[in-house]
Parts: sequence; C-alpha cells; structure tokens
Amino acid sequence: MAEIVIKNLRKEFGAFTAVQGSSFTIRDGEFFMLLGPSGCGKTTTLRMIAGLELPTSGQILIDGEDVSMRPASQRDIAMVFQMFALYPHMNVRKNIAYPLVSQGIPKAEVQRKVAEVARILRIDHMLDSPVGGLSGGDRQRVALGRAIVRNPKAFMMDEPLGALDAEFREIMAEELRALHDRMHATTVYVTHDQLEAMQMGDKIVVMNHGVVEQFGTPQEIYDHPATLFVADFIGSPAMNFLRFDSQAAAGADQVTLGDQPVTLPQLQEPAIGALVLGVRPEHVTLSDTAPLRARIEAVEYLGTTQIVTLSTPFGTVKARTPSTQPARPGDLTGLKLAAPRLSLFDATTGRAFRTAANAGVFHG
Repeated sequence: MAEIVIKNLRKEFGAFTAVQGSSFTIRDGEFFMLLGPSGCGKTTTLRMIAGLELPTSGQILIDGEDVSMRPASQRDIAMVFQMFALYPHMNVRKNIAYPLVSQGIPKAEVQRKVAEVARILRIDHMLDSPVGGLSGGDRQRVALGRAIVRNPKAFMMDEPLGALDAEFREIMAEELRALHDRMHATTVYVTHDQLEAMQMGDKIVVMNHGVVEQFGTPQEIYDHPATLFVADFIGSPAMNFLRFDSQAAAGADQVTLGDQPVTLPQLQEPAIGALVLGVRPEHVTLSDTAPLRARIEAVEYLGTTQIVTLSTPFGTVKARTPSTQPARPGDLTGLKLAAPRLSLFDATTGRAFRTAANAGVFHG
C-alpha cells in the first residue's frame, strides 16, 4: 500500500480556483475521508491524487515519490465511482477480470484472483450473472472487485454509495469498512455525508470553497471544530452558537455572556470583540436553577431521547435530553453548559480560539 503526502495543492480552472493550497498526509493503510458540501473541491482533490487532473501547483507524493505530473496510468491507483462504470455486455466474472486481462496476466492467475476477490466480497455465487440484472449494492460490489483485483497501491472512491438507497448505503458502508480492516489498503473516499465520514473514516479532511477547514480524526473534528463552518457542518443537530460581545485575556477560563460568567477551557490566546460560544446539544442540560434563561419552543421525541429547541437572548439552542425529562413548549427554564466541552470562536474570522482543550488538535 502507500503513504500519500499532499503539499500546497492548488487547482485552477480558468479564473475559478477549485482547490486552494491544500496540505495533508494520508498514512499507509488509512481509510481517509474527503468531506464537504457540493463544489467544495473534494472530488477535484481526489482526481488530482489519482492523476485524472493535473495540479496547477503543489506536490503529490506517493511513498516519497513526486507523481504530481504523472498520468493516472503511472500511479498504480484504482478508482471506484458512484455510477459503478461496469461493462454491461460482460458478466460479473469478466468485469472483475478485465483489468488483469488487459495487462496480459496469464489466464490461470486471472481465474484465481477473480475467485479470491469474489469470495471476499461474497459475490462468488453470481460470477456468471449479467451485471444488468444485479441490484445497486451488488453492482457496487462488482465495481469494488474490479478495483481490488489489481492489488493497487491505493484506492480512490468518489461517492461510491451515492447511487444506493438508504438501506443499501448502510449495508455497503459497513462492508467497505470491514473490507478495509481486512486488507489494510490505503483508501481515499469522497463524501458529502458527514455521518458516513464519521462512521467510516480513520481521518477526515473537511473542505469548503476549495480550502481545508480542518484535518483530524472523527472525534477531534466533532469535539474540537477548528472553524464555525466545521462546527455547523458536523453533527446532527449541529453545534449550537451563542453570539455575544466580550473580552478575555489569555489564561482566562471564563467569558461574560450578557451579565453571566460562563466557564470554559482555559484560553491560550486573548479573545476580544464579537464572539461565538459553541456547545453540542448533548452538552446542554435543562435546569430551573441555571442562570442562563431560555424558553422552550419545540420538543422532538426520538424514543429514549428528545431534542428540545429553546430561544435565548443569544440565539436558538437545541438540547438533547432524556425523553423522560419534562419539557413543554412555552415553559421557561435554565440552561447548564458543560464547561469542558465548550468551544469559543471569533465571529468575524470564524476561527476557533486555542484553549487548553483543543490546543493539541489544530493550529490556530
């Protein structure tokens, strides 16, 4: 397999810049997610790694070798696309075998490798079936088999589950992750689905408007978002934002929200002016005695939990609470915010301030 290093990668299409100076490292054997909304540059980044697009500037290193300007055929990378890209006139066996046959691999070795891959993907019983009659999930397994059979240095997957319905998506996501854990293959996977990225990825790059907003593990990105965009994009419901003006020196562990002091992880830098306090719904507790007052606007029952929507002078807040906790629209209550789990952002730049909690996760 392979380690892939991206250095200051940039791609321009005329006057439009699709990717702006991206840098990150994909370790050997990682399942690596490129996550972001449509048009953020994630697919363009993937295509540059694969050699389907050449960068305007920057470097792509595979196992220490600069392949930035090499064509796809010289990178030993396999692609898996959303729309399967199978040959409709061939059966499953011939589709999987095609990359080996085109390389002139001996017939006996082709048969052995196809049988092995089909067994791993649990499609050995359909090797002689035409691909046109297969379900979406099985067609994607065939597409995966065609990529795997080559034993490439790395796999590039561009929204491979996007054409499947919800049930098949969940099944295939589990199968893909299990397959990766068995093969330990370096995999770069593009998705706009943050739940898919959190479920499957070892590391995630979050992109927006061609810029890498944050790079880290799923837990790092969820617990310590580097920007307001990441905080809002990751999580369901998203992180709550309380907007206010205040100032706090480096070393402070409180900010003033209105006239109430709020404890948070110790600041590693000063925070002055328009600020945003971020808190996840599960870190908000309803308490009649808490000084931060709120009015319950709506309650969404989810079985063992409920999402309570509240209005405050600083913005709307959603709290995830046990469904056994009384909460009725129109009632007044107080909000307790879990101090160790709070994030503080600059409202103008959108950047998170460094604190004792996040200082080791990202660079400010």
